[in-house]
Amino acid sequence: MKKLKLSRFVQVRNTTEHYRQSNHYKKGEVAAAYGFLIPALVLATLFIVLPIILAFTYGFTDYYLLKPDAKQFTGMENFKRMLTDDVLRQSFLNTIKFVVLVVPLQLAMALGLALIVNKKFKGVGLFRTAYFSPAVLSLVVISILWTVMLNPTSGLINEMLANIGISKQPFLTSSSQAMYTIVVISAWSGCGYQMMIFLAGLKNIDNQIYEAAEIDGANGLQKFLYITIPSLKPITMFLVITTTIQAFKLIVQPMVMTGGGPDYSTMTILQYIYEYGFRHRNVGYASAITLVFTVFLIIVSIGIKRLFGEEKAA
Repeated sequence: MKKLKLSRFVQVRNTTEHYRQSNHYKKGEVAAAYGFLIPALVLATLFIVLPIILAFTYGFTDYYLLKPDAKQFTGMENFKRMLTDDVLRQSFLNTIKFVVLVVPLQLAMALGLALIVNKKFKGVGLFRTAYFSPAVLSLVVISILWTVMLNPTSGLINEMLANIGISKQPFLTSSSQAMYTIVVISAWSGCGYQMMIFLAGLKNIDNQIYEAAEIDGANGLQKFLYITIPSLKPITMFLVITTTIQAFKLIVQPMVMTGGGPDYSTMTILQYIYEYGFRHRNVGYASAITLVFTVFLIIVSIGIKRLFGEEKAA
């Protein structure tokens, strides 16, 4: 019986190798595979690889967008300029502040909503759709709607506050409130996506574990801390990585809602790069900032991935 199985294995293996060496495999399926890959490779080259190469090239020049033929090599001047750029420093701190605030808030909101819609009650599907709907809306549309509702004089939110005896708030027009307002709006608009992922994780937890815990006398909080949270740890680490990377790319909300103000309190790195690169046409300096920010994101990504690897190994 063993010899028969071995002979069958050898026969299948030889057939596979023969198929791989056949002209049909090389000319037919390989050509088809590359045919599907070529559009993606072309787009990746045009919009990812080429911009990185150009940014690396222009970062060491004084390239001015309206005078492309007059650019000159300036060495490290653009990078030295960053050390004395107060607005750039403020933009970097604003970005870090946004990431530190929005990631835990958004994930906490997503987990809370997932726990709610995971229960069986009438109309739960409607609630799932309602909670998830902001995640599929355009950020520009969401930003415009919230800007209108947060108008300091006639906005819906301030009218509601006035009706319950709370004075009207400046929200987006205050340097002390604008960033926190954007954090809350961003967490609300994006938590629906994380909610669905958390919900999928909750569905995979065996109910028998909860039943056994109830028999042992565990209450709701204990089941949440010692069963739900550990079971969701891999999903939580994945969401921490993706949400952090997305948070560093903040640009739409402050650009539409505040324009980076007031007093640069909501200016982010990407918006600052856009301002210098397209409005001030100083592509050289904007490219230098892009290079430094890219290196910073790579370091952050590596750190998060190592933390994720350690958690997975543990």
